[in-house]
Amino acid sequence: MAKKGKKRKKKKKNYFLNTLLTFLLVFSSVLILGILLFLVWRNMGGKEEGENPTADALGMITEIIPTENIPTENIPQEELREDLPGAENAQGQGGLLGADQETEEEAPKGKYAEILADPSYMAENHIYEKEISKEGEVTLAFGGDILFDPSYSVMASLLQRAGGIHDSISEDLMDEMRNADIMMINNEFPYSSRGIPTEGKQFTFRARPESASILEEMGVDIVSLANNHAYDYGEEAFLDTMETLSGIGMPYVGAGKNLEEASRPVYFIAGDMKIAIVSATQIERLDNPDTKGATDSSAGVFRCLNPDHLLEIVREAKENSDFVVVYIHWGTENTVEVDWLQRDQAPKIADAGADLIIGDHPHCLQPIEYVNGVPVVYSLGNFWFNSKELDTCLVKAVVGEEGLKSLQFVPALQKGCKTVMLHGEEKARVINYMRSISPKVDMDEEGFILAK
Repeated sequence: MAKKGKKRKKKKKNYFLNTLLTFLLVFSSVLILGILLFLVWRNMGGKEEGENPTADALGMITEIIPTENIPTENIPQEELREDLPGAENAQGQGGLLGADQETEEEAPKGKYAEILADPSYMAENHIYEKEISKEGEVTLAFGGDILFDPSYSVMASLLQRAGGIHDSISEDLMDEMRNADIMMINNEFPYSSRGIPTEGKQFTFRARPESASILEEMGVDIVSLANNHAYDYGEEAFLDTMETLSGIGMPYVGAGKNLEEASRPVYFIAGDMKIAIVSATQIERLDNPDTKGATDSSAGVFRCLNPDHLLEIVREAKENSDFVVVYIHWGTENTVEVDWLQRDQAPKIADAGADLIIGDHPHCLQPIEYVNGVPVVYSLGNFWFNSKELDTCLVKAVVGEEGLKSLQFVPALQKGCKTVMLHGEEKARVINYMRSISPKVDMDEEGFILAK
């Protein structure tokens, strides 16, 4: 009996301790909750409109309960933010706990991702990134000679027109240029206020440096300086030209401070394709021309009267890209017939690896044909160069991963210091003319070209 009484007394003692512990736990919980509610109430009452009292109160809570004591390593940060009150506003202020949250840019993708991730390498190697308007293909457009010299009719006329270049080139033609992923023209003059005209040269051109911005209005993405007028005002103006174009971020090709620079291709990474553009001139056909050719130690254009170095550059470009364009200054002025040196060099350039050969200089349209499987546009003609009435064009090439998908001749007319895109009967007239001088290709009513 004594043992039973002793056991009953112990149970009473345990019951008392359990009750006391429960009371203390409930009391402390209510006390902490009361303190927290008081802090929130006080914070809300003292805040002005537009501030976030909930986020601030949470900040006070973290002072009472240090965040380092809360195990979060297995909980995604997004869930933590979404589950807590005021998380949305706190995120806009650098995160709930005041930490700086930076959104990482999406890394480049595709086979050229490593190159695109290295801006220094791209700058050193004349590589530019271009967005494309249609997945899986790049649209290239090419125009012929332009002239911005205010002493000559086209530019003098532009300066008198309120709309500038928009009153000098028809809007539909401008749309074709701007909508191309890569648009190229021949910049047949220097940009400078310095230098003296080449002695004994019949026509010398020079444009004001500020007029280079017109290129951007036209949607131009790259210009060729490999022509017989880039050096019209000597080395000073020639160097100013390259500096001016670089200053507006306009890629140029076919000229440089030395032969290495002048002969170096420009590359565009567009979509997941790498397009190489090489430019050279075989004009003038003299040992000591007015337009100085670049040497290992002097500035000038990339000359290809002897094509050996050009062919070497084309081979290298082919190894380093998916598609190679050679834009070449050649032929005889104001002559429709293709001359002997064009005939001589076209197959060599094609065999070296060119995928498309575009020519200019004759100031008129010349035939289009395929040479060793490569399309050759022998001359684009003037694009916007003088006041004469002349048929001209844009040539559009669509390039896909498998190579050239389409080639199109877009008829235009230069007349009265304006260049306009042609439609209807006038468009048909020019296409029929191109058919007559290009018997080795088929050209449909829209100017699309196929080899026979």
